[in-house]
Parts: sequence; structure tokens; C-alpha cells
Amino acid sequence: MTPVVVDSNVLLDVVTGDPTWGQWSSEALERTADEAILVINALIYAEVSIGFASIEALEEALLPDLYRREHLPYEAAFLAGKAFRRYRQAGGARSSPLPDFYIGAHAAVAGYRVLTRDATRYRTYFPRLEIIAPDA
Repeated sequence: MTPVVVDSNVLLDVVTGDPTWGQWSSEALERTADEAILVINALIYAEVSIGFASIEALEEALLPDLYRREHLPYEAAFLAGKAFRRYRQAGGARSSPLPDFYIGAHAAVAGYRVLTRDATRYRTYFPRLEIIAPDA
């Protein structure tokens, strides 16, 4: 059972009831939780926190019994930096957040999969990463 890093876009879709992606994200999250350990890190936690007024509400949504919290490996920081550099050299916008690269690098270094609804960047910069996405 390979753990799965859950991208913040999936979590935000569920907690905000996103009209476009909420159902897909909720069903994908439920299926994945039945077969794998769900993993989040501090960057995902921070990105999801924007949808909550209090840390208590966030903690209730991201129960530690359901979402294993992991530290970001330094090897992932190195890989994220290299991927982000490739992105910028290819003309990628400065406004693109480095955390997306860090999330992909965390999964890649740990040998995990990623659950996301926006797989393009992960596929481009982490081609060996197994991705669970709407188009998969």
C-alpha cells in the first residue's frame, strides 16, 4: 500500500464544496483513503488553512488519524529547487508557487503517489511519479 500525498487543491475542493471539482475530489479522496495512507506536509497544511477561520476547525478537517503528517525531506527541497529552475528556464511565470514543486518532490523522493486534479506540472517535472488525477 503506497502512501499518497494529497494535493491541497483536492482538499480545498472538498472543504469548500467546489461546484466544479468538489464531487470528483471527494470521491477520489474516499477511494484513495480506502486503499492507501493519506499524507500531508506543512505546505499542504498551510495552503488548506486559507479555507478556515481557526486552527481548531482546520485540525478537525485534517484529522491526524486520517492524514499522516510528514516533514519535508531535504532531498525533496533540492529536487524541488531543480524542478523549479527547469520550469523558470522554460519560460514559466515567476508567480507560479514553488510549493507545487515541493509537493511533487516530496512524493518523488519518498516513493509516494500524488492525488491531484491538476497533474500537468507533476507529469512534466516528475515524470516517474504515479499520479491519481481526473484524466488518469
